[in-house]
Amino acid sequence: MNEELISIVMGVTVLLIAVVFTVGHYRREHRRSKLLSELHQVPGWYWQRHQPRN
Repeated sequence: MNEELISIVMGVTVLLIAVVFTVGHYRREHRRSKLLSELHQVPGWYWQRHQPRN
């Protein structure tokens, strides 16, 4: 019984981690597509003078 419970807990943990990574990937792609769709509305001279700092 104890081994069965450990297996179930491990399985649920793996599924929860997969859901977290999937949601993160979806949100990142959605944010990226939104940024790219708004990028063409900004004039070119703006990006030449306002470089993002790393």
